[in-house]
Amino acid sequence: MVHVTSEIGRLRKVLVHEPGPEVDRMVPPMMEELLFDDILFGDRARDEHRRFRRLLQLLGIEVVEANALLAESLADDAARAWLWARLRPEAPQELRAGEPPESAEKAVAIAVTGLLAGDRCRGIEVEDLFRLPPLPNWCFQRDPQVILGDGVIFSAMATTARWREGLLTRCIFRFHAELAGTPVVLDPLREAREAGQFFGPHRPRLEGGDILVLSPEVVAIGVSERTNMVAVELLAEAFAKRDNSPRWMEIVHLPTRRAYMHLDTVFTIVDRDAALVFQPVICGDGPQLADTYEIDLGSSDLVPRHRGHLLETLGKRGLDLQPISCGDDDPLAQQREQWTDGANALALAPGAIVLYDRNIATADTLARSGFRVLPAEDVLLGREEVRLDGEERVCLLIDSYEMSRARGGPHCLTHPLEREDI
Repeated sequence: MVHVTSEIGRLRKVLVHEPGPEVDRMVPPMMEELLFDDILFGDRARDEHRRFRRLLQLLGIEVVEANALLAESLADDAARAWLWARLRPEAPQELRAGEPPESAEKAVAIAVTGLLAGDRCRGIEVEDLFRLPPLPNWCFQRDPQVILGDGVIFSAMATTARWREGLLTRCIFRFHAELAGTPVVLDPLREAREAGQFFGPHRPRLEGGDILVLSPEVVAIGVSERTNMVAVELLAEAFAKRDNSPRWMEIVHLPTRRAYMHLDTVFTIVDRDAALVFQPVICGDGPQLADTYEIDLGSSDLVPRHRGHLLETLGKRGLDLQPISCGDDDPLAQQREQWTDGANALALAPGAIVLYDRNIATADTLARSGFRVLPAEDVLLGREEVRLDGEERVCLLIDSYEMSRARGGPHCLTHPLEREDI
């Protein structure tokens, strides 16, 4: 079962993936395409991720490991055959002619960790080192799919380096015993193939970090370096054909900068009446302000109409959100902390959020906005108690020395499978 109708409803079940051997196999030539800022120290990254997961569990949230779902799905011979048929174009020649792996565990290891070139390695480039490259970005479970209502939207990943993640997600939702019955709201790749829009600028690009489920009536979509209007139009058409879909689609055209790779890097909701924002893009008065267009999904034409900036538009749709500035009012701190995911908070419940601890100015701003700010370590060690069913605003700061180098915060690292309705 999946169910998500907001960004802040009490989180009950969440999808994650601990950075595994695929991170340990990263080499510098992979960094640019993967948008990592450094080669991660895998053991430290895993320690930070485990502390994050344990925090969620202590707060009563069920944590689901993506590799475990994948292994359970691939226990079926038909699932391994399905996945292998779709991996063959990317696989080395000797694997294309072979049969799928005999075990689910081996299939997961190959699909996620990749295959080394071994004795045949004759250089330092990625193609020299790997027969099949690893998937270091698989830890960012926000992107390969989106749960909206009781259905799933599959992504169309923007870069070749992340293409395989979309296949793994489709495999899980096709073959896993608990998820196979989930209605598919949109598979943009299938739609594009049928419409002949599969290549070049006509290929849809859609990633989960650009889709925010703001309420049962409102969904926001970022048009960014990773998501294009081809995919947005397909999604609008899919919503218009379905019952129980949102009524309003807010399309936020982000400036083309690496720092703003997804909408959730500049805007996340933290309470019923508040959002964490990167001010220059979301509510500033300078050239970086993002334009917002709106589609009435109940209309017959589905034409985007210009509405100004995002917060103003959301206010007209019943979402009156007070902006809390990432980096406070200091323009230098704003840029520095947006870069380290200071606007990328995960809401565990209304007014209860998780943020990276390195974003000090953002934490100070949250404190002045009524949040009790405390290290997650205090909860893990029993020094502080947090209840998600209370009225208190609280921000839990998690360790981020290593994970922040991968260019994704707590919102990016998680995908809610079940949230309570607001």
